Amino acid sequence: MREDMKRSFRGKIVINIAIGAVISLVVSFVLIYYMGAITDALLWIGGKDGLINPSNVQKLAMWLITAVGIGVFVLVFFLFQYNQSAYVKDIANAMKRISGGDLSVKVPVLGDDELSYMAAALNALTEDLRMLIEREHASEKSKNELITNVAHDLRTPLTSILGYLELLCADNKNKLDDETRLQYTRIARDKAKRLQQLIEELFGLTKMSYGRMAVHLSKIDIAKLMEQMIDEFYPVFEEKHLECDFRTDVNSLIIDADGDLIARLFENLINNATKYGADGKMLRVHVHYGGGDYVTIAVTNFGHIIPEKELPYIFDKFYRVEQSRATTTGGTGLGLAIVKTIVDLHGGSIEVESDLENGTTFTVRLRLHITEEEQLFFQGEHNDELGNLPEVEA
Repeated sequence: MREDMKRSFRGKIVINIAIGAVISLVVSFVLIYYMGAITDALLWIGGKDGLINPSNVQKLAMWLITAVGIGVFVLVFFLFQYNQSAYVKDIANAMKRISGGDLSVKVPVLGDDELSYMAAALNALTEDLRMLIEREHASEKSKNELITNVAHDLRTPLTSILGYLELLCADNKNKLDDETRLQYTRIARDKAKRLQQLIEELFGLTKMSYGRMAVHLSKIDIAKLMEQMIDEFYPVFEEKHLECDFRTDVNSLIIDADGDLIARLFENLINNATKYGADGKMLRVHVHYGGGDYVTIAVTNFGHIIPEKELPYIFDKFYRVEQSRATTTGGTGLGLAIVKTIVDLHGGSIEVESDLENGTTFTVRLRLHITEEEQLFFQGEHNDELGNLPEVEA
């Protein structure tokens, strides 16, 4: 395409030269046709004072006709090239403004020659730079929000731990009874566990986001894996007084995936469903395969619904539907972000729907087969989007 444009650009120049030459020749022939009148005019102008020698008047007339022909050619060529010259000037001015930081510049793409190619390339470059700067600003904002959230979530349980430990250390003065000491110890232990969970999840998400956690693909029977996970969660269902309706369209379905990461994905989803769906008394897990390259796993709870305006944000790091950040229901705010990250690492997708009639459903679509090249692509794509977390040392 670029070569075609170059040929088109050169072709226009050749055509302009040809047109200028033709017009110049026509003018010259007309002047030659009236050679007699021209020589008479020259003799009349310069013959009186002896400025023009009559023997050289015809030669002078030929030089004059040649000069007029060249002048006509230059004028015609300039007129035809004027628009392209102005276009080059517009492109140069746009480049100057872009180099000065003005990324709102747009050069009109006129025609189909090399100049229009340059204009289109310049517009594309400007748009790429603008989007890159916007992503950089968004990344910086995300980092600032992340630091704020991490500081808040680390400080809250740590403050409680230190406070209750201070009370226990001052036991000689306060004379706390055994029950109170045990209560303070349990609270400090629970807060420490919460702090440990937050650190582990933050570290795990950071490793995945930076590509430090390799995805080891193996053959996984997703139907058997989900059935096993439901059995392992049976004590939790009993504790929460929940019934689990597990359904699968296939007795066995092999996919290429990292078994540990997939187990963590659905562990987080089922934990989330038991935490927020306890009021609904029912949990539903459905494995569906209707052919093709993807298997669908849906996890549904019938507890509190998620407001529609909150749905686009629930996979964001540290985002919680309950803004009070209560510890009774609210987790670390990283569980669903980890879920989204694992799904992306496997080249899948996840969607969420929530309403009073159908409950809250997280629908995960996983590819059956992933090549090594695709795995590298998914990881690279994911790192570009989520590689904005600060490093967390183990």
